[in-house]
Amino acid sequence: MPEFTVVPLDEARMKTISGRQGQIVKQYSQYIEQLESGKAGRLQAAPGEKVTTLRRRLVTTAKMLGKDVTIKRSGEELYFWVKAADEEAPRRGRRPRQMPG
Repeated sequence: MPEFTVVPLDEARMKTISGRQGQIVKQYSQYIEQLESGKAGRLQAAPGEKVTTLRRRLVTTAKMLGKDVTIKRSGEELYFWVKAADEEAPRRGRRPRQMPG
């Protein structure tokens, strides 16, 4: 009789990706998993690679891992870090108006 185990969906997705995409996701997941609190990673595009491709791969992999990652670009480099639980998201739009008085 086979052995049945319940595993997290993220783990199942990561382990069942095959081919080139699987290799890329495994590579980028290692980059993200290496980051400790207070540390950031830097990726530099290789010749013939686009920074936007690196960014897309980071975003896709982070979503699969269930991690909230901040990514910033500086020229041909990407800096990224895992957001701390207490880190606020940047505000979008207008500030609320102050009531006189």
